[in-house]
Amino acid sequence: MSWDEWEQLKSRAVERRSTSMQLNQVPLEGGTEPQGDLKVNQKDLALVGDSAFKLFETLGKHGRDAWAPSQTAAKDLTTQGFELGGGLNHVQERWEKQLQSLLDACAHISNHMDFTKKAHAGDEYHIYSTVSSIATLDKGFSERTQR
Repeated sequence: MSWDEWEQLKSRAVERRSTSMQLNQVPLEGGTEPQGDLKVNQKDLALVGDSAFKLFETLGKHGRDAWAPSQTAAKDLTTQGFELGGGLNHVQERWEKQLQSLLDACAHISNHMDFTKKAHAGDEYHIYSTVSSIATLDKGFSERTQR
């Protein structure tokens, strides 16, 4: 590659970069950090946590309903010389692993939402008490200047 080719490739890359779409951030206005629009309240957190917990309970209760019949069928098919028995057993083992992963994920989400709800409640209390203290200070300064 010659030096001229290299320079042409570099200039084309710069041109493409200036016209390409950027998806990884919001353009900054006036040099300030973007604030975002994601908002969540205690009710939202509670609903997510409750849904995850209900899914956990239902899957835990009914996710293995087909286990015993599937194992019986797999054993019978294998005993009778059908290779399908091994395949059915493999599918059942994979189902069990996937079910356990989903149960773990539901438990994690539910527990995390409970933790987040408690952490935000603590933050709310801290902010309230700090603001209340500032209001008390302001009131004291106001009373002092009015004398």
